[in-house]
Amino acid sequence: MDSPEDDRSSHLVFKPPASPILEAVLQNARNQKYLGERLDAAGDRIDPARLGDLVRHGPVLEALRQEPLDRREIEESLDVSRATSHRLTKWLDERGFAEKVESRFRLTGRGEAITDEILRFEANVSTAHRMGPLLDAICPHHAEFAIEPMVEATVTVAEPADPYRPVERFLSLVEGTATFRGFNSTHMAPLSVGEFYQQLFDATESEIVYTPEVAEKLLDTFPSRATETIDRGRLTLRIRETLPYGLAIFDERVGIGGYDDETGLMRAFVDTDSPLAREWAERVYASVEADSTPLDDGGN
Repeated sequence: MDSPEDDRSSHLVFKPPASPILEAVLQNARNQKYLGERLDAAGDRIDPARLGDLVRHGPVLEALRQEPLDRREIEESLDVSRATSHRLTKWLDERGFAEKVESRFRLTGRGEAITDEILRFEANVSTAHRMGPLLDAICPHHAEFAIEPMVEATVTVAEPADPYRPVERFLSLVEGTATFRGFNSTHMAPLSVGEFYQQLFDATESEIVYTPEVAEKLLDTFPSRATETIDRGRLTLRIRETLPYGLAIFDERVGIGGYDDETGLMRAFVDTDSPLAREWAERVYASVEADSTPLDDGGN
């Protein structure tokens, strides 16, 4: 995947400093495609059957990650038979994932680490499935999109019977924000959606990066109101030749929109109040803004 910083003529890329946590997440995302090669080089590949075995035993590992349990408590927690609980605890003991202390089974350090990675895997796979339509739209354009900050995100996908669901979700967030920043490869909302532009011109302090064609169309459609809002300092328009997708930064949440290349309609909108996702969005927006040009109120 190419990042939005890659589709420019300049070789200078502005990347605001990230926190150590975000930088670690982004570095991990950058390295994903090389992990297989690194494991091959280290001769440290795990048999797929063994990986499957770990995932199948995820429930008992997760139960013990909460607190040590005796065999009866394991049976009650997982709703399994006595024979099954015996098999599970034997499996844990043989692999060194748990130890028995005063009749209770407690995860070892190794067991805790394995459990955490299984839960992380499950969370990321679940998120990737939910965000599938968005990922299909944006991944060709962004090298540093990370799944982990989006685990608890709200995912709104267009459906044949309701193709405007993502736009409606976006509009609901616009209504509740006093400030708005973002960039988009097309209009933030269809020009026919008056409530968005009323909010944009009358109720928010906004900064938007558009392609020159989209910015020109906005000014042609709302010449007086757009110019007046720009003159009042309530709206700043910037332009950039290419933009990969839609990014929106609200007061409390950040959102990402993916669009259909043929129709221009929003296919999916994902939003979250995750602090890590917000830091990522702020960083991406700053890099795009730094490579954009202010648009004067005459649209030139």
